[in-house]
Amino acid sequence: MSKKVIIVDDSRTARQQVKSVLGGAGYEIVEAIDGNDGIVKIGDNADASLVLCDVNMPHLGGLDMLAELMEKRIGRNAVYVMLTTEAEPQLVQRAKSVGAKGWIVKPFKPDLLIAAVRKLVGEA
Repeated sequence: MSKKVIIVDDSRTARQQVKSVLGGAGYEIVEAIDGNDGIVKIGDNADASLVLCDVNMPHLGGLDMLAELMEKRIGRNAVYVMLTTEAEPQLVQRAKSVGAKGWIVKPFKPDLLIAAVRKLVGEA
């Protein structure tokens, strides 16, 4: 059975790129268009192994979404990784403080994304 990955990103292009790479590697993909949608999709997919989440999104950003999920105890079995153009150390530290296990800067290299996901979901 394939592992489920949820992509939370307001950029359709970014979601399609990740879906192409990880879907092609055998992962089941669920897409969410912002943090609010992400909370719903994560709640509906408790079996998700990994959530890749953008930081800057309209309505509810990735870090605030993750903090809310942890506070409400939703999706606590998934591994959270921020996938963003941001690289400021204070954002990375905040992400870790609210529960993120990784930080990947866009644009990403497909083989490195697959390797990171496999490691994070215990397949490497």
